[in-house]
Parts: sequence; structure tokens; C-alpha cells
Amino acid sequence: MPKEFPTASGGFNPFGELVGLVFTGYGGGRSTCEVLVREELFNPHGVLHGGVLYTMADTGMGGALYSLLEESELCTTVEIKIVYFSAVRSGTLRCETRVIERRARLAVLESEIFNRDGDGERLAAKALGTFYIYRKE
Repeated sequence: MPKEFPTASGGFNPFGELVGLVFTGYGGGRSTCEVLVREELFNPHGVLHGGVLYTMADTGMGGALYSLLEESELCTTVEIKIVYFSAVRSGTLRCETRVIERRARLAVLESEIFNRDGDGERLAAKALGTFYIYRKE
């Protein structure tokens, strides 16, 4: 039976909470999460730090895969490659993630992160990741 997804509240994901990440969709090998862009997350150049987008991809991938895991399984990131397409200065980020392939011990996932602001919506980053699946001890 697939796991019930714990919400970001209650200390499940303290780092995600730090950047303001909220899951808005979850299930069936997919997840959607959002972050409101704010100045506290900017780098010294006055744009959103790339680590925020990476965090969204990593956390979104974990959530999407988590929806396919059995009660006795856990997962962890092996690697993620991310490509940044545009600087982010304002608006809301939405990360849409899907499991591309799930095997016994490895899964490959894809995330697309969109920036929605006064100029519309555009692709800000795309990531491809590999996760390791293991059993609780």
C-alpha cells in the first residue's frame, strides 16, 4: 500500500519550511510544490538564489517518488542535474515533478520549475534526478 504523504508542517521538512515550500499536489508518481519569491531568498546580485530552485526540484522529486513507495520503503537523492533558464526576481515558483521510471532500487525523476509573475509564466529551471530506494531497518 502506498504511503500517506506527510505535510510540510509539523517539522517533516524543516529546510523546505525555511524557504517557504508548500506542496499543493501529490500522488500517483507526481507532485507539485510552490514557493513565494521574497528578498530573504535573494543572492548578492539581487535575484533568487539558485539553491531555492534546486531545493524545490529535490523536495518535489522526493514527494513524487514517496507517493509510489511501500510502507517499508524510504528514498534518498543520488544525484540531480539542473539547468537554469531565467533569473527570478519576483512572483511565485511552481515545481511540477513526475517519476519517469521506478525500478526496485533506483528511480529517475524530472522537475520543471515555472516562475509566475506580472509578466506571465515562464520556465525558470528544469532538473533530472536519480533517487535510491531502500528498506527501513
